[in-house]
Amino acid sequence: MLKQRGAVATDGEAFRAVMAQWPSGVVIVTTGSGGHWHGMTASAFSSVSLDPPMVLVCLARGTRTHDLVSGHGAFAVSILGKDQAVLGSRFAGPDADRFSGAAWQTGRTGSPVLADAVGWLDCRVAHAYPGGDHTIFVGTVLAAATPRQVPPVLFHSRAWSQLADPLPERISVADTGLVAVLRARGFPEVRVAALARGSRCAGVRVRVFDGYGDALRAGDLDLATASGLVVRPGQVADVVAAGAGAVEFRASDTGAGTGALVGAAREAGLTVVARLPDAFATGGERRVVAEVARLAALGCDEIALEEGRSPATPLRLRKLLQEAATVAGGAALRVALRERHGIGLVNALVAMKSGVWRFDTTLGGVDGALPAEDVLFLAGELEVTSTADRAALVAGAAELERSWGSVLPGRTYRFADQAH
Repeated sequence: MLKQRGAVATDGEAFRAVMAQWPSGVVIVTTGSGGHWHGMTASAFSSVSLDPPMVLVCLARGTRTHDLVSGHGAFAVSILGKDQAVLGSRFAGPDADRFSGAAWQTGRTGSPVLADAVGWLDCRVAHAYPGGDHTIFVGTVLAAATPRQVPPVLFHSRAWSQLADPLPERISVADTGLVAVLRARGFPEVRVAALARGSRCAGVRVRVFDGYGDALRAGDLDLATASGLVVRPGQVADVVAAGAGAVEFRASDTGAGTGALVGAAREAGLTVVARLPDAFATGGERRVVAEVARLAALGCDEIALEEGRSPATPLRLRKLLQEAATVAGGAALRVALRERHGIGLVNALVAMKSGVWRFDTTLGGVDGALPAEDVLFLAGELEVTSTADRAALVAGAAELERSWGSVLPGRTYRFADQAH
């Protein structure tokens, strides 16, 4: 019989070395009542049953948490996000004041749960089984919640780690600025209509109505490729008449009429897109997240976070998108980013890795927004597909440049093919 290289007699150290190769999530197991709390970090946690919902945790005999769970007959499990590794380390060490510096709330059993955990479970002990130097506590889940949608922290090879952020399978782009900027520069309507039509034929949803000037009607095109921006419920009928399939509104413009506007749009069968201006302003995260929750509850299909006077930095963008995703419910988040200081596409990548795949852009970036063809180029380099035809948009940008009179802000419209 061949002896495998590295194989040794099974002992505690060898066993730990093997188990260190198994990546696991990290949880904080807590218990207590009457404000007397205790807890510890654990990785031996698993689901047991769906009906009834049950989980298990394995706690070392002789630890204070083990004895308190056994005596109290209840425990809670808080699953840590990747930004909470420091908290996990604190509960794994000798720190006497483990609960300070974090938001905790009391569960039904009296055990504390972490208010901003990835998820938490409050459990009543149903069974306790011996497991060597540990006890296997099986708990019936009495309450559960998922406060945040962020990647979990992992423990692997005796070190903290995390999952790589996945990219979306595909993205879509809308053009929310082309028609307005061309009209502002005095382009003939026939030219505006031709360029807008080209983008729509390429699979881009184009804003063809904004309350100023006549809507660009093209009855032979898919309604889903056109939208209209309104400020009053009565304008929903104008969007329908324009042959658009989506209605947009800025929440700051509609005030108390927002509910009526959303209701009218839904009754007309339109996709409802709410917009939050200057969403990335410093210190405004709570306001934006609250607005996302309110607009989602009203029945909006999409909620666009716009970069305004305050620039969207990668870290600020990431944090806001993670927080907004937890309250958006069935509403899809989209972003309207601008090209500032050369990090526009960096922000687009951050948005993709934060779970956003809908982007508001402008052909050629002529109004300061991210150019549609640049976002699609980035997606192609990442092997992310798109609902839009980038080659057709590149041709449209080249055509626009001839009328614009100078080189467009977009960086990639001068080449259509991408080699991989």
